[in-house]
Amino acid sequence: DLNMKILMIIDTLTAGGKERRMLELIKGLLQKKEYYIEVVILSENIFYDQIFNLNIKVHTLIRKIKKDPLIIINLFKICKKFNPDIIQSWEPMASVYSLVVAKLLGIKLINAMIVDAPSKLLYKLWIRSKITFPLSDIISANSYAGLRSYKVPVNKSICVHNGFDFERTKSIENADLVRKKFNIRTDKVIGMVGSMSKRKDFKTYLLAAKRILEKRIDVTFLAVGSGENYERYVSIVEDQFKDKIIFTGNQKDVESIINIFNIGVLISENDRYWNEGISNSILEYMALGKPVIATDSGGTKEIVVNNKTGFIIQPENVDELFSKIDYLLDHTDIAQEMGENGKCRVQTEFSIDKMISAYEEIYESILSNKST
Repeated sequence: DLNMKILMIIDTLTAGGKERRMLELIKGLLQKKEYYIEVVILSENIFYDQIFNLNIKVHTLIRKIKKDPLIIINLFKICKKFNPDIIQSWEPMASVYSLVVAKLLGIKLINAMIVDAPSKLLYKLWIRSKITFPLSDIISANSYAGLRSYKVPVNKSICVHNGFDFERTKSIENADLVRKKFNIRTDKVIGMVGSMSKRKDFKTYLLAAKRILEKRIDVTFLAVGSGENYERYVSIVEDQFKDKIIFTGNQKDVESIINIFNIGVLISENDRYWNEGISNSILEYMALGKPVIATDSGGTKEIVVNNKTGFIIQPENVDELFSKIDYLLDHTDIAQEMGENGKCRVQTEFSIDKMISAYEEIYESILSNKST
């Protein structure tokens, strides 16, 4: 067996998709004897504190300024001591830092900075991709749409879709307790899980929710997550809807909350500079057998099969979201069938084992100088 040393470097461990993906990958690799892993986090902003329970070394390098050159020196020292075979960077700026050290020390670099699929790259992303792609050994993205958006050279590009670990569904809290926790009294629950940043369109979700609640009284809507727009979204919900539109803030046990959903929704902003890669929220909805309503954004069509596992709708379209929610509430047999189709799709195409195996193949390939 290869005894492989991998250094992972990421900006933060906030409650985000790539952060969750890196953590799941590390957990999977550590179950195998041949991997030794250390992690560098360029911030003290840590939501996934279970990283500290994995019995690995975690370095936090705090930047004094946004593009702090001292990070390169400290990263160099870490690499000299750990002597990794591979550096895997999960962010654009982390990739710039990693590139310098990897080239100085002759370490293979996997650049995993692509997690979205914009129709037009922000200038800073365009620059960082131009700097790092030519000197990275592999450029991985979590969607084919992302590889196309960033125009990754074919000989270096690889798509590794997110994987869902079904172990996460084995410690789900009792549904009645979850309902009691959030004071849910209705038969049906609809939810959207995501960061309340400019990228997730909770506004359209909340407007559609209010229209449904004007029509029927048997539904509660959950908005799960937090972010800079949290207060703004709370403020657009009038008093008469406050007992049926519930803001939960960030939640660690998100599977237990999704488990009580009848429908999982993910509405993304119509933003030319950002589109979804593969959404962890959508994976979670499908893994827990929920039909999905999601916007046509980036790599979403790579996971959601329209009319089979849910519905793909156009961005910022309150009418379409309202009608699809209304339809699934009225057609529970179709909603259930879509949920079952989605769960089956995740089990076969988006399992955590499939994701880990894909990365293992990349590691072995670049260390043996094979082409991927």
